[in-house]
Amino acid sequence: MPRPRSLTQDRIAAAALAVIDRDGLAALSMRAVSTELGVSTMALYRYVDDRRELEGLVVELVLGGVDVSPPSEGAWQERIAVLVGRMRDHVGAHPEAVPLTMIHRHGSAGVLRWSEAVLAILAEAGLDGPERVIALRGLLSYVIGAVQLEHLGPLSGEGTAAMAGLSPAEFPHLAETAGHARLVGADEEFRGGLAMVLRGIRAGAGPFRSRGGRG
Repeated sequence: MPRPRSLTQDRIAAAALAVIDRDGLAALSMRAVSTELGVSTMALYRYVDDRRELEGLVVELVLGGVDVSPPSEGAWQERIAVLVGRMRDHVGAHPEAVPLTMIHRHGSAGVLRWSEAVLAILAEAGLDGPERVIALRGLLSYVIGAVQLEHLGPLSGEGTAAMAGLSPAEFPHLAETAGHARLVGADEEFRGGLAMVLRGIRAGAGPFRSRGGRG
């Protein structure tokens, strides 16, 4: 029997993302999405097999709109920073869905296209073999981790204030650093951290080759 045409994958993905944004990732289920759509759970099964397929649709909805066209001008670090910033904007708009971007990164067309664009710039910069692998993994780890920290443990949150109030005698560096952290905005934190990662990639490439790491 052919599937009814009342639902589309885009509509299902949007409903699943609405459930995640409102109720959290743990709330995602076939039943919850069918309720969001106003259809029976059995009707939803005509379109998707299980929760895992729902997750994949959500990842494509979140990341499918990321502009992966590499900037044509600027140093390679600047061009990669633009691509990483675009990824942050899309992922950060739906922080509850962040874990799905890692779980489904190998099957996500959006993540694959973004990774290809980043790798092309790294190749132009002269990185190859294992060093290019490590650079891409480092950038992915940074953007995903930074988005999670920004939303789950922001510097403007209560945790930073609590650390700033620690005993200077027992935690001198932590207390002082937390005091400074309260003055750092989310954008400044993200850009500053990314700049450090990119400097590390540039500095680490040469020594990696000298140790025979080029593949």
